[in-house]
Amino acid sequence: MSHSVPDICDAYIDEISVLEPQFHDFGGRRKFGGEIVTIRCFEDNSLVAETVRQPGHGRVIVVDGGGSLRRALLGDNLATAATENGWRGLLINGCVRDVEILETIDLGIKALAACPVRTDKRGEGQLDVPLRFAGAPMEPGGYLYADANGVVIARHKLDIEF
Repeated sequence: MSHSVPDICDAYIDEISVLEPQFHDFGGRRKFGGEIVTIRCFEDNSLVAETVRQPGHGRVIVVDGGGSLRRALLGDNLATAATENGWRGLLINGCVRDVEILETIDLGIKALAACPVRTDKRGEGQLDVPLRFAGAPMEPGGYLYADANGVVIARHKLDIEF
């Protein structure tokens, strides 16, 4: 039996962090989870572009874009690359664009909003750093579980089918 985020909350509430409900679904996959890879960047998606082109092995990219609503950190080209390279999904504390196309791609994508403007390319950002946004800590190597009910973070893989 496949579990939901509410099931995870019921069984593991003392072992997880629940993110504040501020993210919207943009990808074609509404339920996703996996080991976390973190990126911190601000209005520059150079590191996001580089990371989605690497083998994903079913992992999830968590991007802290500082909550900026002025630039999109992910669009259809990068989402397609993520899918082709085996990434399960992205959680973005920022914006996405090309939303009509994103919803046709088999990738979990949660973000704050849509913005039509692309980012600057300055080659800035940090990979595999501890993050904290939406009221929860996120560490590289932790696990993210997301569905229509919300997003939770665990420090280790939970013993569930998701």
